[in-house]
Amino acid sequence: MPEKSNLRLLVEDAAGERRCQICIAGGGPAGMMLGLLLARSGIRVTVLEKHSDFFRDFRGDTIHPSTLEILDELGMLDEFLKLPHQEVRQLRGQIGDTTLTLADFTHLPVRCKFLAFMPQWDFLNFLAERARAYAGFQLEMESEVTGLTFDGERVTGVRVRTPAGVREVSADLVVGTDGRESTVRAAAALPSIEFGAPMDVLWMRISRKPSDPGQLLGRVDYGQIFVMIDRGDYWQCGLVVRKGALAEIQRRGLDALRADIQRLAPFLGDRVSDLRDWNDIKLLTVQVDRLRRWYRDGVLCIGDAAHAMSPVAGVGINLAIQDAVAAANILVPALRDSGTASNAALAAVQERRELPTKVTQRAQLLIQNGIIRRVLGRGREGRMAPPLIIRILGGVPLFRRIPARLVGLGFRREHVMTQPA
Repeated sequence: MPEKSNLRLLVEDAAGERRCQICIAGGGPAGMMLGLLLARSGIRVTVLEKHSDFFRDFRGDTIHPSTLEILDELGMLDEFLKLPHQEVRQLRGQIGDTTLTLADFTHLPVRCKFLAFMPQWDFLNFLAERARAYAGFQLEMESEVTGLTFDGERVTGVRVRTPAGVREVSADLVVGTDGRESTVRAAAALPSIEFGAPMDVLWMRISRKPSDPGQLLGRVDYGQIFVMIDRGDYWQCGLVVRKGALAEIQRRGLDALRADIQRLAPFLGDRVSDLRDWNDIKLLTVQVDRLRRWYRDGVLCIGDAAHAMSPVAGVGINLAIQDAVAAANILVPALRDSGTASNAALAAVQERRELPTKVTQRAQLLIQNGIIRRVLGRGREGRMAPPLIIRILGGVPLFRRIPARLVGLGFRREHVMTQPA
């Protein structure tokens, strides 16, 4: 591994303009993984992240087996697994009084036959620390991309707001990894397809006791869906609600919400009082969309900036990581051959990743518009029982491998093809 260096990856041309080869807008999973892979291959890359750190509560934090394989290919897995995390080898859920094993990862053809639950900030800090070992990498925090710069129709860089003021960074290629509300894709005027979603999610923390039941992905009952993720000393909880229902829930009052949660997870008891006011509850507005075209001359979008995913099955991070690996595999040879990433190379990234995106979104939409919409439409009265197809999948061990493969590995796995410089 190269020695650590304090060399800046931004260089100045004869006019004193700040410039880099690749400028990545957004320090999420896609941006940090792409930055690491590019710097590892000798490409000068800047990642611009608008926040001062990676600490954001209630972000996606499911590290899938396919992502763990990527880390293994990079020689980083053993060190990564030393970080605090929970390993889930089977996904279990409760529908009414029936507990079912819905997915079994122990038969996957990979080294890590489990999901790793880890706070996203730990994952991002890990990637950033490894990327800083390369002289060509720079991560600039508190640097918010507010727009693009152009020369005619070609994107030539970004405008950045920092504590020191507004500046411009020129780049051979701008990569938008700045999430579902992407500034880059809006500024590039890339048209999208909106699919809608029947739900939103209310995220919250509730303290955990050692005597609590083991990891249970969630419970479906009384016309509600409640997700619980073990965080050691607390549960990260998500209550799935109808799209736009927050105002109605707030009118019912916090006591009514606490009562709903207590009914769904009776073992929590009076710990629902951890929810002291509405500031303890964060709304995730669910949206599902996809760009028709992920690029234009000088700019490329990947991850949520190219395709906002539903939280169903927690596959958003996995898809973003796979996008980053595919992008690096295609961009690095192009940059080494010609020094620039042609539109043909950018089109190749979309072509490589568009089918798995479409297939994944189609599966999510089927679940959202079928199962989830029906559950949320029942109202809060009346117990629920698992539908026949769920009983079959959960009752036959062989069938549990199907959702495990779809969730754990996804469609069209990517492998690290680039070599260190």
